[in-house]
Amino acid sequence: MQALIVDDNATNVMLLKQVVSRIEGCTAVAFTDPVAALAEAISGHIDIALVDYTMPHLNGIEFLAKVHANPRTDDLPIVIITTDDERAIRTAALDAGAADFLTKPIDPAEVKSRVRNLLRLRDAQIKLKDKAAWVAAEVRKATAMLAAREEEIIVRLASAAEHRDTDTGAHLLRVAKYCRLIGRALGLNEDTCRTLYLAAPMHDVGKIAIGDAILLKPGKLSPEERALMEQHTNYGFRILADGHSELIRVAAEIARCHHERWDGSGYPRGLAGAEIPLFARIAAVADVFDALTSERPYKQAWTAEQALAHITENSGKHFDPACVAGFVKCWDEVLAIHGREDAATKAVA
Repeated sequence: MQALIVDDNATNVMLLKQVVSRIEGCTAVAFTDPVAALAEAISGHIDIALVDYTMPHLNGIEFLAKVHANPRTDDLPIVIITTDDERAIRTAALDAGAADFLTKPIDPAEVKSRVRNLLRLRDAQIKLKDKAAWVAAEVRKATAMLAAREEEIIVRLASAAEHRDTDTGAHLLRVAKYCRLIGRALGLNEDTCRTLYLAAPMHDVGKIAIGDAILLKPGKLSPEERALMEQHTNYGFRILADGHSELIRVAAEIARCHHERWDGSGYPRGLAGAEIPLFARIAAVADVFDALTSERPYKQAWTAEQALAHITENSGKHFDPACVAGFVKCWDEVLAIHGREDAATKAVA
């Protein structure tokens, strides 16, 4: 460990350096110029500093204040050296954050004991900080692994319903990504956007309760069939209702309300405007855009530009105008996702 000695008196510097150098595992670097010593102190290589109070240009307490003002050295232990009659200064030094103080004329045995004890504390502090950093890194890695597993499980479970209606699960990922883009454009924080991203793939989970005769019918549904199809929103809500996590609660909202319309003409409850949960309003834009631009047994895929025109034309009717504006704002990113996932799907096919 390395000690910094700062005193404008060369004799005092030499004496202190000799004493400190006798401490096992400790080396000393000394300065008679406090301004030059300050640069060394904030370099990050010093473990303890012994600083005289009375010095030109920069006294000991001023030196201490500058060192502790630097985030890299705000916890550096600094020992202030004073004369015996400077009690007020010693008190001020302790109040300013000095780790300890020494009195002139110095007692070599006292200096050695105090510095050694402070270095032990410093060593323990460094080891604790290193351990805390290691623990934090391990927690981040473990959290990332759990998040990845959570995402994979959700997408795979949602795909169980989706694969009955589409050729691949790419629709789920695209909708999730579009939702996250819209959420960011609306100013939602990253944690909220991640919840939205993970919840969105479950928007059609209720389709698992819809019969194939209706779900896979190539032609137009009859009014009775349409009524049964619309029940997938309620089925999805029942599957996800009463969840204990925020993610599942959000997914339940989206499953139930992503077919509601801004003007109140949607289903299943005919909600309008802000009555519709925000995440469901976001998912409505993402889901319709992807449905329009995807090929189905009963329809050809629209171009991205045709789908965008439909969405903007229905802003304030089908869709929340703010969500549409957010979608338009990130249009280049939407096209990148649409093109990338579409290419991946064709490659698999």
